[in-house]
Amino acid sequence: MQFKRRTVLAGMAAGSAVLAAPAVMGASRPKVVVIGGGSGGATAARYLARDSQGALDVVLVEPTRTYYTCYFSNLYLGGFWELEDLGHSYGTLAARHGINVVHDWAIGIDRDAQTVTLAGGDVLDYDRLVISPGIDFVEGSVPGWSVAAQNRMPHSYKAGSQTELLKAQVENMREGGVFAMIAPPNPYRCPPGPYERISMVAHVLSERNPTAKILLVDPKANFSKQGLFEEGWARHYPGMIERIGPDFGGDNVSVDPEAMTVDIDGMVEEVDVCNVIPAQQAGRIAHLADLTNDAGWAPVKPEDMRSRMDDNIFVLGDASAQGDMPKSGFSANSQAKVAANAIRHELLDARLFPARYANTCWSLIATEDGVKVGASYEPTEEKIATVDSFISQTGEDADLRRQTFEESIGWYNGIVADMFT
Repeated sequence: MQFKRRTVLAGMAAGSAVLAAPAVMGASRPKVVVIGGGSGGATAARYLARDSQGALDVVLVEPTRTYYTCYFSNLYLGGFWELEDLGHSYGTLAARHGINVVHDWAIGIDRDAQTVTLAGGDVLDYDRLVISPGIDFVEGSVPGWSVAAQNRMPHSYKAGSQTELLKAQVENMREGGVFAMIAPPNPYRCPPGPYERISMVAHVLSERNPTAKILLVDPKANFSKQGLFEEGWARHYPGMIERIGPDFGGDNVSVDPEAMTVDIDGMVEEVDVCNVIPAQQAGRIAHLADLTNDAGWAPVKPEDMRSRMDDNIFVLGDASAQGDMPKSGFSANSQAKVAANAIRHELLDARLFPARYANTCWSLIATEDGVKVGASYEPTEEKIATVDSFISQTGEDADLRRQTFEESIGWYNGIVADMFT
């Protein structure tokens, strides 16, 4: 039995560059601009608008009209979901909650003037700014690879066309061919993501191309849910997956997209498909606004996700440097609610609640073989710190793994509703 999410917001596509909601009559309202319409930004915009009941002027800036979640995109690669199961539009945020949804790129932030400049030429004023720009890749982190080579060696770490491309490449591999993944160094978006992807590729190949091989080249000594994944690979895909860690050259890798080769510590491997997931950093707008540190991430205050560089700006999700929370959709959604509460408290004198954060990351290893890891968090003076945690155990029975998978589908339905309805 395979589960797909219920279709949310079916048919509600944005029809114009700006989805404008009716203005509230009366005095000028405080203005909040939100850059980025993913798990952090869409959630923040919705909670700001909904809970202020029209007292805030909320603008959401997002270039795409359909947002595809990177989380659960591996289920599409594995053949369990369709691409449209991952896609969501912004129509309800405008129509129901009074959010102005502007489909454009934010290309500049003037922190002194408190304005955001858009690629189309518009300039937006703000009293508070929320940015949730996701990730960009660190240029040169995998020698031989650049974004210009992403059609030959896709990253598929921003969902949509790249995900479609990687799926097509896997499904059209020659019989007995080699799929290679270059895994990223820490920190990066969705720590279990590359290893769930290996599982889903193995699932497809075990059915379509059972003599194919998977080469996982990893610069890290350890990774999230390692024991669970390795147990599952041995059970479901015996002999198909080979992992090369740093002890065997996994931290000294280059690629040649034209020749379709991977050089691992001087050993050149010919491959048929190569999924390169480079090192990552905060999305570009955070750098343009001078909100990032030397590591490329945007430091925030743990009590409310406020930028340590600017008290009027909040940074959510993958782009933030906040402490112990992983870079996940669940984390961004949790952080957005804390930030939205803090902004309403400052601008509208709303009640301020203590910050509480949570995260769970689910992964599918094979049909109905689901596992999870998660934690709850609280702010300290230095960072967002783990309070308690949990993880699936090796050796669990099939019924518990099935329940974990079903739980993950319920969570997905819940979070996209929390973001977009």
